[in-house]
Amino acid sequence: MELSGRAINFSAGPAKLPEQVLLTAQKEMLNFDNTGHSVMEMSHRSADFSEIITRATEDLRELLNIPANYKILFLQGGGTGQFAAIPLNLIGLKEGHTADYVITGTWSQKGAKEAEKYGKVNRVLPKLDKFTQIPDQSTWNLNPEASYVFYCANETVHGVEFPFIPETNGVPLVCDMSSNILSKSFDVNKFGLIFAGAQKNIGSAGTTLVIIREDLLGHTLPQCPSIFDYKAQVGMNSLMNTPPTYSIYVMGLVFKFLKEEGGLKEFDERSANKSQAVYEIIDNSNGFYCCPVNKDCQSRMNIPFRIGSLEGVEDLEKLFLSEAQKRGMISLKGHRSVGGIRVSLYNAVTLEETLKLCQFMQEFSQNQQ
Repeated sequence: MELSGRAINFSAGPAKLPEQVLLTAQKEMLNFDNTGHSVMEMSHRSADFSEIITRATEDLRELLNIPANYKILFLQGGGTGQFAAIPLNLIGLKEGHTADYVITGTWSQKGAKEAEKYGKVNRVLPKLDKFTQIPDQSTWNLNPEASYVFYCANETVHGVEFPFIPETNGVPLVCDMSSNILSKSFDVNKFGLIFAGAQKNIGSAGTTLVIIREDLLGHTLPQCPSIFDYKAQVGMNSLMNTPPTYSIYVMGLVFKFLKEEGGLKEFDERSANKSQAVYEIIDNSNGFYCCPVNKDCQSRMNIPFRIGSLEGVEDLEKLFLSEAQKRGMISLKGHRSVGGIRVSLYNAVTLEETLKLCQFMQEFSQNQQ
């Protein structure tokens, strides 16, 4: 389904939503399910909203095959809030109050810095000059006495994605999946906690998804605010205070859409096809397009590249962005900290849209070389 007048949105987040989801939200905006009012106007304590959050929870549990001993929370504060909530809830699991952080990009780096306020952080990897690789796990300096091991499955800024789930030898594994959750299947049992901001691959901004194993509840530090206390939130079904009701509703629509389209097996295949098409253009451009990330950890979700050289030619990159926008392609500018170009290929971006970008990239390189 293609709506006229809509741009092809390659934003890293808040990101494109499936058009079917937007149309449903539009249809139900003034009168949700014949209730006579909008979800935006609905009490979070009402039976109608209880049905919305229950259905969203059940659909997500089905999509990810989440075992019964894991709780699902819809919280606020974004991934940044979870950088504090995680140590506040988990760093006290062991007396040493230490945690291992695998730093492969901006977001894991920010998570480690925040955690240092509440305990000791062990940086598992030697400091990297550039975030373009994931060192072999045999070189990691893991602490067996750590309360948990934290990593970011996909670094949106630098385009580094883990092709594997780290082995922690029994230490609870905590993962920031904000930008690649729901793009492929994985074994939830390998994790103690998973969190993800909604605004990239789940829905609209405002909600943070947390999936936590039951045995990790109830270990909060005394200074943990109630709003960040996972056990308290589980007890209140994420309704300790007024939650981001509309964002949760949109997430539920996205979960329903993913199920109707074939589930995560289908979207895993789509992600592979989309990213492969873009990387092929880059690899076959005779160095005109340069992706700095090692091939074994190149992201399927966020593809950064420079134009003209590995450092980038500013005039060429400005021209690329300008010409792309004329063709209805937006939000391709790289993160301000690294520059260049970044193509974000979340689930809502179609293969057809991706191929239009690839055609433009090919034409642009031919015209400029």
